[in-house]
Amino acid sequence: MSRHARLLPLVVALGVVLPAHAQDARRADVAGAAQRLQGQVVEWRRDIHQHPELGNRETRTAALVADHLRKLGLEPKTGIATTGVTAVLKGGKPGPRIALRADMDALPVTERVDVPFASKATATFRGETVGVMHACGHDAHVAILMGVAEALVAMRDELPGEVLFIFQPAEEGAPEGEVGGAEEMLAQGLFKDFKPDAVFGLHVSSSANVGTIAVRPGPLMAASDEFAITVKGRQTHGSRPWNGVDPIVAAADLVSTAQTIVSRRTDITKLPAVVTFGAVKGGIRHNIIPDQVELIGTIRTFDTGMREDIFADLRNVATHVAAAHGATIEARIPEDHNYPVTANDPALTARMMPSLQKAVGAGNVIDPGLITGAEDFSFLAREVPGLYFFVGATPKGKDPATAASNHSPEFYLDEGALDVGFRAMLQVALDYLHDAQG
Repeated sequence: MSRHARLLPLVVALGVVLPAHAQDARRADVAGAAQRLQGQVVEWRRDIHQHPELGNRETRTAALVADHLRKLGLEPKTGIATTGVTAVLKGGKPGPRIALRADMDALPVTERVDVPFASKATATFRGETVGVMHACGHDAHVAILMGVAEALVAMRDELPGEVLFIFQPAEEGAPEGEVGGAEEMLAQGLFKDFKPDAVFGLHVSSSANVGTIAVRPGPLMAASDEFAITVKGRQTHGSRPWNGVDPIVAAADLVSTAQTIVSRRTDITKLPAVVTFGAVKGGIRHNIIPDQVELIGTIRTFDTGMREDIFADLRNVATHVAAAHGATIEARIPEDHNYPVTANDPALTARMMPSLQKAVGAGNVIDPGLITGAEDFSFLAREVPGLYFFVGATPKGKDPATAASNHSPEFYLDEGALDVGFRAMLQVALDYLHDAQG
């Protein structure tokens, strides 16, 4: 999120405008549900935070969710895309279909936040023992949607339409050799029997203060593409480099030259783009030049044409820089784990803007600008019109620019964000379902 967020211009909701008394009654329903369930949502969030689980391993979290849904009288489906949980609520009146989504997985991060419910959990990640933490706030997302489900069930008799609750695993990516996340849930038929008219999701963010919602129509978050390049040389003794081909020097030159792809070859006045190397692995001893060096990284784009151009440029740079050193490459650009652009349907965004404004006030709904982070909610929003928004999580009075970011071991969630997220998601759901009845 940009440091200096811009206030969104006032937008007019599409469709039929309800009488003021109907809108006020619905807002009262949301306020009453928030007051009634606030303590429970906080309790759920703390419990999930203390027991985080990595992607495709969210067995405890999934069991907690499924048990709650059963107690509400719903019939959850479990084991979707390994640990995913869904349930359908049928309202007492005919109406549209919507889907509400929350992601469940945590990150391989060791928590450094001093709270009584801090995570002490560990797990194995890429062959190493790591700490596990809800450093991105997915614990909040699960707790919020559990609360929204309970609130909507309590309104079932007067509720028009149907609601699909989606508790999704592995948003941060499935373990190596596995599949998961929103794409896999869709592949296993998520929208086959229940095709919603719209899908909604939210994400808590340290980039904004509590009481703020950030949203924009059209592109919101970048496409994310992983790449892997193996630079192959010829091993030799470190004292006699002329007897081999040094892949370390070739890889270093490759990494440096690749920085010109965005800075010199991409028109960033059109849209931003990022090429980042995240890991360099090669060699094992101080006096041995190894056979090869492995490079992995990420590419972030907002435009399909720019995306393809960057792929081609990176392959070209890798091939020719390596050749200049007498080395060769094996390149996977991109690899399999890729997310498309997360784009909000413009008409749906305009229609639901008043609902978000009801939750926090019109002056507290801001435009975050383009965000180079990525989200696999994008797969859902490619299938049906989608709306994805951010809920501020940094305490009021603290500059979000100095707050620990999502994915940090020091990421801190002000629990006031739970109330805001609950109110916003419930308001959006109720307004969409009722307003469609005109």
